[in-house]
Amino acid sequence: IADPRTSVAFSGHRTYCGDAADALRRTVGELYARGFRTFLSGMAVGFDLAAAEAVLELRERAPGVRLVAAVPFRGQEMRFSPADRERFRCVLAEADSVEVLAPAYHRGCYAVRNDFLVDNARVLVAWYDGSPGGTRYTVRRALRRGLEGVDKRQGWRGPLQHLNTEDQKQTFFSKKHFQPDDLLGGKWTQ
Repeated sequence: IADPRTSVAFSGHRTYCGDAADALRRTVGELYARGFRTFLSGMAVGFDLAAAEAVLELRERAPGVRLVAAVPFRGQEMRFSPADRERFRCVLAEADSVEVLAPAYHRGCYAVRNDFLVDNARVLVAWYDGSPGGTRYTVRRALRRGLEGVDKRQGWRGPLQHLNTEDQKQTFFSKKHFQPDDLLGGKWTQ
């Protein structure tokens, strides 16, 4: 992996179906403009694959963009629908680097993949709705490690380390509704 200081990781729900495609492309472009060049995708159905595709679109017009496919185990795509399996294979073929983290599925392999994403990035871009699961795990781990984050679902943006009290974290994780102004970049939702 290239320098984590110029790397971005993506985490999001498998239920993502393109709801914020324009915002995702804009975010990837903004991060590139800030000097980020390496983008890590966990390669799951939904947000991960959409983010990887947004990075590949940017790479067509911006020099130095790298996509790292962090695959939790060999054969992950066999659990996908035929259409998602094809998307996975197309993204994998275009990735600059493929990191297969385990030879086969094992309990905890997704957590290992999520740790890999957080440990190798400075920014986490998340599609997170507050529900339990791998995205929650990844966002919380990023909070503890002080990564900067952009949450396209919640409208939250800024350094994760600024949510430093337990009350702030609990408020963030429990909030479900936001005002339109909350969805503008540079604002905190606390």
